[in-house]
Amino acid sequence: MRAFVLRKVGEVGVIEKPIPEPGPNDAVVRTTSAMVCTTDVHTMKGAIPVTPDVTLGHEAVGVVHALGSAVEGLAVGLRVAVAGVTPCFQCDFCQRGFSSQCHGRMLGGAQFTNQRDGNLAQYFLVNNAQANLAPIPEALSDHHALYATDMLNTGFLAAEHAELELGETVAIFAQGAVGLSATIGCRLRGAGLIIAVESVPARQELARHFGADLVVDYTQCDPVERILELTDGQGVDAAIEALGTPGTWDATFRVTKPGGRISNVGYHGEVPEPLKIPLEPFGYGMADKKVYGGLNRGGSERLRRIFRLMENGKVDPTPMTTHEFGFDEIERAFWMMESKEGGIIKPLIHFDTAGA
Repeated sequence: MRAFVLRKVGEVGVIEKPIPEPGPNDAVVRTTSAMVCTTDVHTMKGAIPVTPDVTLGHEAVGVVHALGSAVEGLAVGLRVAVAGVTPCFQCDFCQRGFSSQCHGRMLGGAQFTNQRDGNLAQYFLVNNAQANLAPIPEALSDHHALYATDMLNTGFLAAEHAELELGETVAIFAQGAVGLSATIGCRLRGAGLIIAVESVPARQELARHFGADLVVDYTQCDPVERILELTDGQGVDAAIEALGTPGTWDATFRVTKPGGRISNVGYHGEVPEPLKIPLEPFGYGMADKKVYGGLNRGGSERLRRIFRLMENGKVDPTPMTTHEFGFDEIERAFWMMESKEGGIIKPLIHFDTAGA
């Protein structure tokens, strides 16, 4: 089979690999559609140490190709999705609700690429398949189902960690695919005022489409001052960091009112210095502000819930897809994600497994 891999830091390519074989609790999925994620770009740059020639990717759907002997409730040929995080759902951490920190390892549930091959390949292995694979409803396209694997999954977690109550205010820093998904999540949770911080006009338009009431362009004003102005100097009840830079991290503390919540889903691995907390907005440690960082939770039930939102017309994330490619063009799609060429947000990759 063909797989899109990290040859070494700074170099990617497509190589031949053997089709994986499932263990007793595993499944092998034949890929039909996938997406490239900015996390793959971070990995290419060396932010996350991985082995040479490891397969990249963690956003893919397909059909079951083979099942382990102990897997029940699934069948060969079934159309399925798997989240970008594939925990065991058996360890103490998973059972206490911290599935992305599986086995007590920091982000231990994020197995694709980090611990074994990812799924930007014609076939891929899914561990603990019974807990991690979800059948895709007939009414949903692969295109829709892909968004449940990571973007909506993670963006919704950002909104959940913001602990929004009906009518509360929230500011979301950056409107890439995760930030846009967080905007959708905040709308679903009943936020009364959603302020999106974004400078790219096409992303500003999408933010409004997905539920942002106001958009602040940080290239035209100081976003902190503007958000405070829009909230009569009080600040917002919650702020979401969806970019992963020291500047946006700092801003979430400055725009959040005392007693507010800061929800981080941005990846901060590309800047080696420790993140700093601005002391005065943090009340010198005593402002009753809650800080929560999290990731995609994974699991079949989580996927089923997101599918239900799409099936019943509450969510349609597909306007985030700006480009489409065949698998033979995946390297081009990857480098476009790295440079953000052509205003790319999410590229949809169509697979052709003929000759695999």
